Amino acid sequence: MTPPRRLNHLGIAVASLDEGLKVWRDQLGLAVHEVVELPERGLRIAFLPCGETMIELLAPLRDDSEVSAFLAKRGPGIHHVCVEVVDLAAATGHAEAAGTKMLGAGPSIGAEGFPVRFAHPKSTAGVLVELLEKA
Repeated sequence: MTPPRRLNHLGIAVASLDEGLKVWRDQLGLAVHEVVELPERGLRIAFLPCGETMIELLAPLRDDSEVSAFLAKRGPGIHHVCVEVVDLAAATGHAEAAGTKMLGAGPSIGAEGFPVRFAHPKSTAGVLVELLEKA
């Protein structure tokens, strides 16, 4: 298997995008590259480049968003780590063969518009891992 290319982004759950931007933009000096709303997922996301890696701030738009349960249980903080892979199907197959439990029935389209798969944190030492293939 080809190892991951690079760390693509760190997904950080925040209760409010404004509060998250106070830290990452105002205090740490990162520039906002883009803000997107994904109403079907209940998310508002800000992308802030940090070298070749992106900080992805994930804020809920509603109480049943993809990060709402995480925030209720753990509060703000690192939600997931995303690694960029050359071949998503091959990387997923390798991970599953090695005992990794993947979430969902197959790839979905991530916030950046590319195919992704998530590995269950119970099979990845407590970390939600996103595999991303950039076409």
